[in-house]
Amino acid sequence: MACCGRSLDSPCTLALLVGFQFAFVVYFSLGGFRGLVSVLVHSEQPEFDYSRPHDVYTNLSHLGVPPAPHIGTGPPGTGAQLKDCKMPSPLLVGPVSVRLSSPLSLEEIRERNPLVLPGGRYSPPDCQPRHHTAIVVPYRNRQTHLRALLYHLHPFLQRQQIHYSIYIVQQWGNSTFNRAKLLNVGVREALRDEDWGCIFLHDVDLLPENDHNTYTCHNQFPTHLSVAMDKFRYRLPYPQYFGGVSAVTPEQYMKMNGFPNSYWGWGGEDDDIAARVRLSGMKIVRPPVAIGHYKMIKHKGDRGNEQNPRRFDLLKRTRLNWHSDGLNSLTYELLSKELQPLYTNLTVDIGDDPRLPQRKATPPMPKREVKGDQLPPLDGWSGLRIT
Repeated sequence: MACCGRSLDSPCTLALLVGFQFAFVVYFSLGGFRGLVSVLVHSEQPEFDYSRPHDVYTNLSHLGVPPAPHIGTGPPGTGAQLKDCKMPSPLLVGPVSVRLSSPLSLEEIRERNPLVLPGGRYSPPDCQPRHHTAIVVPYRNRQTHLRALLYHLHPFLQRQQIHYSIYIVQQWGNSTFNRAKLLNVGVREALRDEDWGCIFLHDVDLLPENDHNTYTCHNQFPTHLSVAMDKFRYRLPYPQYFGGVSAVTPEQYMKMNGFPNSYWGWGGEDDDIAARVRLSGMKIVRPPVAIGHYKMIKHKGDRGNEQNPRRFDLLKRTRLNWHSDGLNSLTYELLSKELQPLYTNLTVDIGDDPRLPQRKATPPMPKREVKGDQLPPLDGWSGLRIT
Protein backbone atom coordinates (compact mmCIF):
# COMPACT_ATOMS: atom_id res chain seq x y z
CA MET A 1 0.00 0.00 0.00
CA ALA A 2 1.12 3.53 -0.74
CA CYS A 3 0.71 4.65 2.83
CA CYS A 4 3.28 2.09 3.94
CA GLY A 5 6.05 3.83 2.03
CA ARG A 6 8.22 6.74 3.04
CA SER A 7 5.70 9.31 1.88
CA LEU A 8 1.98 9.47 2.57
CA ASP A 9 -0.52 10.17 -0.19
CA SER A 10 -3.67 12.21 0.47
CA PRO A 11 -6.15 9.33 1.17
CA CYS A 12 -3.82 7.69 3.68
CA THR A 13 -3.13 10.97 5.45
CA LEU A 14 -6.85 11.66 5.70
CA ALA A 15 -7.48 8.19 7.15
CA LEU A 16 -4.79 8.65 9.79
CA LEU A 17 -6.16 12.05 10.76
CA VAL A 18 -9.67 10.64 11.12
CA GLY A 19 -8.32 7.76 13.20
CA PHE A 20 -6.41 10.07 15.54
CA GLN A 21 -9.46 12.31 15.90
CA PHE A 22 -11.65 9.34 16.81
CA ALA A 23 -9.14 8.13 19.39
CA PHE A 24 -8.94 11.66 20.81
CA VAL A 25 -12.73 11.83 21.24
CA VAL A 26 -12.89 8.38 22.87
CA TYR A 27 -10.02 9.22 25.22
CA PHE A 28 -11.68 12.32 26.66
CA SER A 29 -15.19 10.87 26.67
CA LEU A 30 -13.88 8.22 29.06
CA GLY A 31 -12.40 10.84 31.37
CA GLY A 32 -8.81 10.79 30.17
CA PHE A 33 -6.14 8.31 31.19
CA ARG A 34 -7.82 7.13 34.40
CA GLY A 35 -11.08 6.46 32.61
CA LEU A 36 -9.34 4.54 29.84
CA VAL A 37 -7.45 2.43 32.38
CA SER A 38 -10.66 1.70 34.29
CA VAL A 39 -12.27 0.40 31.10
CA LEU A 40 -9.28 -1.75 30.14
CA VAL A 41 -8.41 -3.07 33.60
CA HIS A 42 -11.67 -3.03 35.59
CA SER A 43 -14.13 -4.04 32.91
CA GLU A 44 -15.37 -6.91 35.08
CA GLN A 45 -16.38 -4.79 38.07
CA PRO A 46 -19.59 -6.15 39.63
CA GLU A 47 -22.75 -4.12 39.27
CA PHE A 48 -25.50 -3.85 41.90
CA ASP A 49 -28.77 -1.94 42.01
CA TYR A 50 -28.77 -0.10 45.35
CA SER A 51 -32.10 1.54 44.55
CA ARG A 52 -33.89 -1.77 45.23
CA PRO A 53 -32.28 -3.26 48.36
CA HIS A 54 -33.43 -6.43 50.08
CA ASP A 55 -34.53 -6.57 53.69
CA VAL A 56 -31.51 -7.41 55.83
CA TYR A 57 -33.34 -10.46 57.24
CA THR A 58 -33.99 -11.97 53.79
CA ASN A 59 -33.15 -15.70 53.51
CA LEU A 60 -32.69 -16.24 57.25
CA SER A 61 -35.54 -18.74 57.12
CA HIS A 62 -33.38 -20.77 54.72
CA LEU A 63 -30.68 -21.34 57.30
CA GLY A 64 -30.49 -25.08 57.76
CA VAL A 65 -30.78 -27.22 60.84
CA PRO A 66 -28.16 -29.70 62.01
CA PRO A 67 -28.44 -33.09 60.28
CA ALA A 68 -29.99 -35.86 62.33
CA PRO A 69 -27.51 -38.24 63.97
CA HIS A 70 -26.99 -41.65 62.45
CA ILE A 71 -28.93 -44.29 64.32
CA GLY A 72 -27.25 -47.61 64.97
CA THR A 73 -24.08 -46.71 63.08
CA GLY A 74 -21.22 -45.76 65.33
CA PRO A 75 -20.97 -44.49 68.90
CA PRO A 76 -24.02 -42.89 70.55
CA GLY A 77 -24.55 -39.30 69.45
CA THR A 78 -22.47 -39.67 66.32
CA GLY A 79 -23.79 -37.23 63.72
CA ALA A 80 -23.42 -36.98 59.99
CA GLN A 81 -20.24 -35.37 58.72
CA LEU A 82 -20.95 -31.78 57.74
CA LYS A 83 -19.85 -30.68 54.30
CA ASP A 84 -17.87 -27.48 53.85
CA CYS A 85 -19.99 -24.38 53.37
CA LYS A 86 -20.14 -23.12 49.82
CA MET A 87 -18.20 -20.00 48.92
CA PRO A 88 -19.73 -17.69 48.02
CA SER A 89 -22.74 -18.50 50.13
CA PRO A 90 -25.92 -19.26 48.14
CA LEU A 91 -27.87 -17.15 50.68
CA LEU A 92 -26.35 -13.82 49.61
CA VAL A 93 -28.73 -11.22 48.19
CA GLY A 94 -26.48 -8.22 47.43
CA PRO A 95 -27.65 -4.74 48.51
CA VAL A 96 -29.61 -4.68 51.77
CA SER A 97 -31.67 -1.94 53.37
CA VAL A 98 -30.28 -0.15 56.41
CA ARG A 99 -32.54 0.72 59.34
CA LEU A 100 -31.27 3.94 60.89
CA SER A 101 -34.24 5.03 62.99
CA SER A 102 -36.03 3.43 65.94
CA PRO A 103 -33.86 0.34 66.40
CA LEU A 104 -35.52 -2.60 68.10
CA SER A 105 -34.83 -3.49 71.71
CA LEU A 106 -32.08 -6.01 72.43
CA GLU A 107 -34.68 -8.60 73.37
CA GLU A 108 -36.51 -8.12 70.06
CA ILE A 109 -33.23 -8.43 68.16
CA ARG A 110 -32.45 -11.65 70.02
CA GLU A 111 -35.83 -13.06 69.00
CA ARG A 112 -35.07 -12.24 65.36
CA ASN A 113 -31.78 -14.17 65.62
CA PRO A 114 -32.60 -17.44 67.42
CA LEU A 115 -29.47 -19.26 66.22
CA VAL A 116 -27.06 -16.77 67.81
CA LEU A 117 -25.52 -18.17 71.00
CA PRO A 118 -24.56 -16.25 74.18
CA GLY A 119 -21.57 -14.03 73.58
CA GLY A 120 -22.83 -13.18 70.09
CA ARG A 121 -21.48 -16.42 68.60
CA TYR A 122 -22.79 -18.12 65.51
CA SER A 123 -21.79 -21.07 63.37
CA PRO A 124 -23.74 -22.44 60.38
CA PRO A 125 -25.87 -25.37 61.58
CA ASP A 126 -25.82 -27.39 58.35
CA CYS A 127 -22.30 -26.94 56.95
CA GLN A 128 -18.71 -26.62 58.12
CA PRO A 129 -17.64 -22.94 58.00
CA ARG A 130 -14.51 -22.13 56.04
CA HIS A 131 -13.88 -18.86 57.87
CA HIS A 132 -13.68 -17.94 61.57
CA THR A 133 -14.01 -14.22 62.29
CA ALA A 134 -14.04 -12.12 65.47
CA ILE A 135 -15.63 -8.67 65.15
CA VAL A 136 -14.12 -6.17 67.61
CA VAL A 137 -16.08 -2.95 68.26
CA PRO A 138 -14.58 -0.13 70.40
CA TYR A 139 -17.42 1.38 72.39
CA ARG A 140 -18.63 3.89 74.96
CA ASN A 141 -22.09 5.41 75.50
CA ARG A 142 -23.55 4.57 72.08
CA GLN A 143 -26.50 2.36 73.06
CA THR A 144 -28.72 3.33 70.14
CA HIS A 145 -25.90 2.74 67.66
CA LEU A 146 -25.09 -0.60 69.27
CA ARG A 147 -28.66 -1.84 68.87
CA ALA A 148 -28.71 -0.72 65.23
CA LEU A 149 -25.41 -2.53 64.57
CA LEU A 150 -26.54 -5.77 66.22
CA TYR A 151 -29.90 -5.70 64.44
CA HIS A 152 -28.18 -5.30 61.09
CA LEU A 153 -24.92 -7.24 61.42
CA HIS A 154 -26.16 -10.57 62.78
CA PRO A 155 -28.39 -11.52 59.82
CA PHE A 156 -25.83 -10.01 57.44
CA LEU A 157 -23.12 -12.35 58.74
CA GLN A 158 -25.33 -15.42 59.06
CA ARG A 159 -26.09 -15.30 55.33
CA GLN A 160 -22.35 -15.41 54.66
CA GLN A 161 -22.18 -18.80 56.43
CA ILE A 162 -19.13 -17.96 58.52
CA HIS A 163 -18.37 -18.76 62.15
CA TYR A 164 -18.20 -15.47 64.06
CA SER A 165 -18.48 -13.71 67.39
CA ILE A 166 -19.01 -10.02 68.21
CA TYR A 167 -16.90 -8.38 70.94
CA ILE A 168 -17.92 -4.99 72.34
CA VAL A 169 -14.92 -3.41 74.08
CA GLN A 170 -16.27 -0.80 76.49
CA GLN A 171 -13.92 1.85 77.90
CA TRP A 172 -14.55 2.35 81.61
CA GLY A 173 -14.46 5.80 83.21
CA ASN A 174 -14.66 9.31 81.81
CA SER A 175 -11.17 9.75 80.40
CA THR A 176 -10.59 10.61 76.75
CA PHE A 177 -11.64 7.86 74.34
CA ASN A 178 -8.83 5.76 72.83
CA ARG A 179 -10.13 3.75 69.87
CA ALA A 180 -6.88 2.06 68.83
CA LYS A 181 -6.00 0.92 72.36
CA LEU A 182 -9.47 -0.58 72.77
CA LEU A 183 -8.93 -2.44 69.49
CA ASN A 184 -5.67 -3.84 70.87
CA VAL A 185 -7.51 -5.04 73.97
CA GLY A 186 -10.28 -6.59 71.90
CA VAL A 187 -7.87 -8.49 69.67
CA ARG A 188 -5.95 -9.87 72.63
CA GLU A 189 -9.06 -10.94 74.55
CA ALA A 190 -10.73 -12.45 71.47
CA LEU A 191 -7.65 -14.56 70.74
CA ARG A 192 -7.72 -15.82 74.32
CA ASP A 193 -11.20 -17.19 73.62
CA GLU A 194 -10.50 -18.89 70.32
CA ASP A 195 -7.93 -19.26 67.57
CA TRP A 196 -9.69 -16.84 65.23
CA GLY A 197 -8.43 -16.76 61.67
CA CYS A 198 -9.59 -13.19 61.05
CA ILE A 199 -10.13 -10.10 63.22
CA PHE A 200 -12.48 -7.33 62.09
CA LEU A 201 -12.02 -3.82 63.49
CA HIS A 202 -15.48 -2.29 63.29
CA ASP A 203 -16.79 1.16 64.24
CA VAL A 204 -20.18 0.97 65.96
CA ASP A 205 -21.80 3.54 63.65
CA LEU A 206 -21.09 1.85 60.30
CA LEU A 207 -23.56 -0.57 58.68
CA PRO A 208 -22.62 -2.60 55.57
CA GLU A 209 -24.98 -2.33 52.60
CA ASN A 210 -23.95 -5.35 50.49
CA ASP A 211 -23.57 -8.89 51.83
CA HIS A 212 -21.14 -9.77 49.01
CA ASN A 213 -18.71 -7.74 51.13
CA THR A 214 -17.68 -10.87 53.01
CA TYR A 215 -16.28 -10.59 56.52
CA THR A 216 -13.18 -12.64 55.80
CA CYS A 217 -9.47 -11.81 55.64
CA HIS A 218 -6.96 -11.69 52.81
CA ASN A 219 -4.26 -14.31 53.29
CA GLN A 220 -1.35 -11.91 52.81
CA PHE A 221 -2.40 -8.34 53.48
CA PRO A 222 -4.67 -6.26 55.76
CA THR A 223 -8.04 -5.46 54.20
CA HIS A 224 -9.92 -2.17 54.25
CA LEU A 225 -13.64 -2.91 53.81
CA SER A 226 -15.43 0.45 54.12
CA VAL A 227 -14.18 1.84 50.82
CA ALA A 228 -17.45 3.58 49.85
CA MET A 229 -19.19 5.34 52.74
CA ASP A 230 -22.21 7.58 52.27
CA LYS A 231 -20.40 10.18 54.40
CA PHE A 232 -17.83 10.53 51.60
CA ARG A 233 -20.38 10.21 48.76
CA TYR A 234 -19.40 6.57 48.30
CA ARG A 235 -15.83 7.39 47.39
CA LEU A 236 -12.52 6.65 49.07
CA PRO A 237 -11.49 9.96 50.69
CA TYR A 238 -7.76 9.41 50.08
CA PRO A 239 -5.59 6.44 48.99
CA GLN A 240 -4.20 5.49 52.42
CA TYR A 241 -7.52 5.76 54.28
CA PHE A 242 -7.90 2.80 56.66
CA GLY A 243 -10.70 3.96 58.97
CA GLY A 244 -14.18 2.60 59.60
CA VAL A 245 -14.07 -1.15 59.01
CA SER A 246 -10.88 -3.11 58.37
CA ALA A 247 -9.60 -6.64 58.89
CA VAL A 248 -6.35 -8.40 59.75
CA THR A 249 -5.25 -11.95 60.40
CA PRO A 250 -3.49 -12.55 63.74
CA GLU A 251 -0.22 -12.93 61.82
CA GLN A 252 -0.66 -9.57 60.08
CA TYR A 253 -1.57 -7.99 63.41
CA MET A 254 1.61 -9.31 65.06
CA LYS A 255 3.75 -8.26 62.10
CA MET A 256 2.69 -4.61 62.45
CA ASN A 257 2.92 -4.69 66.29
CA GLY A 258 -0.80 -4.18 66.60
CA PHE A 259 -2.10 -0.63 66.81
CA PRO A 260 -0.82 2.51 68.56
CA ASN A 261 -1.80 3.10 72.19
CA SER A 262 -0.93 6.80 72.26
CA TYR A 263 -3.84 8.35 70.31
CA TRP A 264 -6.24 9.82 72.86
CA GLY A 265 -9.23 11.53 71.23
CA TRP A 266 -10.55 11.61 67.69
CA GLY A 267 -8.35 11.26 64.63
CA GLY A 268 -4.97 10.03 63.49
CA GLU A 269 -4.94 6.43 64.68
CA ASP A 270 -6.28 4.97 61.42
CA ASP A 271 -3.57 6.80 59.43
CA ASP A 272 -0.99 5.48 61.88
CA ILE A 273 -2.28 1.94 61.34
CA ALA A 274 -2.11 2.42 57.55
CA ALA A 275 1.51 3.55 57.93
CA ARG A 276 2.28 0.46 60.03
CA VAL A 277 0.94 -1.73 57.24
CA ARG A 278 3.41 -0.15 54.83
CA LEU A 279 6.35 -0.04 57.27
CA SER A 280 5.95 -3.73 58.08
CA GLY A 281 6.28 -4.64 54.39
CA MET A 282 2.60 -5.14 53.60
CA LYS A 283 -0.01 -3.26 51.60
CA ILE A 284 -3.72 -2.48 51.94
CA VAL A 285 -6.18 -4.46 49.81
CA ARG A 286 -9.81 -3.52 49.23
CA PRO A 287 -13.01 -4.95 47.75
CA PRO A 288 -14.46 -3.24 44.66
CA VAL A 289 -16.16 0.09 45.32
CA ALA A 290 -19.44 -1.39 44.05
CA ILE A 291 -19.35 -3.86 46.96
CA GLY A 292 -17.77 -1.91 49.84
CA HIS A 293 -20.80 0.32 50.54
CA TYR A 294 -21.48 1.46 54.13
CA LYS A 295 -23.96 3.82 55.75
CA MET A 296 -22.90 5.87 58.75
CA ILE A 297 -25.34 6.57 61.58
CA LYS A 298 -25.35 10.33 62.02
CA HIS A 299 -24.51 11.59 65.49
CA LYS A 300 -23.18 14.59 67.34
CA GLY A 301 -19.61 14.76 68.55
CA ASP A 302 -18.91 12.60 71.58
CA ARG A 303 -17.95 14.14 74.89
CA GLY A 304 -14.58 12.68 75.80
CA ASN A 305 -13.71 12.02 72.15
CA GLU A 306 -12.74 15.51 71.08
CA GLN A 307 -10.33 16.03 68.20
CA ASN A 308 -6.80 14.98 69.12
CA PRO A 309 -4.55 18.08 68.83
CA ARG A 310 -1.41 15.89 68.88
CA ARG A 311 -2.41 13.60 66.03
CA PHE A 312 -0.17 15.20 63.40
CA ASP A 313 2.86 15.22 65.71
CA LEU A 314 2.24 11.57 66.55
CA LEU A 315 1.93 10.65 62.87
CA LYS A 316 5.31 12.23 62.17
CA ARG A 317 6.86 9.83 64.69
CA THR A 318 5.16 6.64 63.48
CA ARG A 319 8.27 5.49 61.61
CA LEU A 320 10.30 5.77 64.81
CA ASN A 321 7.69 4.55 67.32
CA TRP A 322 5.75 1.70 65.70
CA HIS A 323 8.16 -0.95 66.98
CA SER A 324 7.73 0.20 70.60
CA ASP A 325 4.14 1.54 70.73
CA GLY A 326 1.60 -1.19 70.13
CA LEU A 327 0.87 -4.75 71.18
CA ASN A 328 4.20 -5.04 73.00
CA SER A 329 3.45 -1.98 75.18
CA LEU A 330 -0.25 -2.63 75.85
CA THR A 331 -1.40 -2.35 79.48
CA TYR A 332 -4.98 -2.53 80.73
CA GLU A 333 -7.20 -4.11 83.36
CA LEU A 334 -10.10 -6.31 82.34
CA LEU A 335 -12.84 -5.33 84.78
CA SER A 336 -15.52 -7.70 83.54
CA LYS A 337 -16.41 -10.06 80.73
CA GLU A 338 -20.12 -10.60 80.12
CA LEU A 339 -21.67 -13.06 77.70
CA GLN A 340 -24.72 -11.14 76.55
CA PRO A 341 -27.19 -12.90 74.26
CA LEU A 342 -25.98 -10.97 71.19
CA TYR A 343 -22.38 -10.03 72.01
CA THR A 344 -19.50 -10.46 74.42
CA ASN A 345 -19.04 -7.32 76.50
CA LEU A 346 -15.53 -6.50 77.73
CA THR A 347 -15.35 -3.61 80.20
CA VAL A 348 -11.76 -2.43 80.49
CA ASP A 349 -9.73 0.21 82.28
CA ILE A 350 -7.11 1.43 79.81
CA GLY A 351 -5.80 4.26 81.98
CA ASP A 352 -5.96 8.02 81.54
CA ASP A 353 -5.07 10.47 78.84
CA PRO A 354 -1.60 11.66 79.95
CA ARG A 355 -2.51 15.23 78.92
CA LEU A 356 -5.20 15.41 81.61
CA PRO A 357 -4.88 15.62 85.41
CA GLN A 358 -4.61 12.19 86.95
CA ARG A 359 -7.90 10.84 88.23
CA LYS A 360 -8.52 10.71 91.95
CA ALA A 361 -8.36 7.31 93.53
CA THR A 362 -11.74 5.63 93.14
CA PRO A 363 -12.90 2.27 94.39
CA PRO A 364 -12.34 -0.34 91.68
CA MET A 365 -15.27 -2.09 90.07
CA PRO A 366 -16.18 -5.21 92.03
CA LYS A 367 -14.84 -8.29 90.27
CA ARG A 368 -16.93 -10.95 91.95
CA GLU A 369 -18.63 -13.88 90.35
CA VAL A 370 -22.25 -13.07 89.62
CA LYS A 371 -24.97 -15.30 88.26
CA GLY A 372 -26.68 -14.17 85.09
CA ASP A 373 -29.94 -13.21 86.79
CA GLN A 374 -28.04 -11.19 89.44
CA LEU A 375 -25.87 -9.21 87.04
CA PRO A 376 -26.34 -5.43 87.19
CA PRO A 377 -27.90 -4.74 83.80
CA LEU A 378 -25.84 -3.25 80.99
CA ASP A 379 -28.07 -1.17 78.72
CA GLY A 380 -31.06 -2.52 80.60
CA TRP A 381 -30.19 -6.13 79.82
CA SER A 382 -28.62 -8.88 81.85
CA GLY A 383 -26.08 -11.47 80.80
CA LEU A 384 -23.52 -13.92 82.16
CA ARG A 385 -20.42 -12.39 83.74
CA ILE A 386 -17.11 -14.21 83.59
CA THR A 387 -14.42 -13.19 86.05
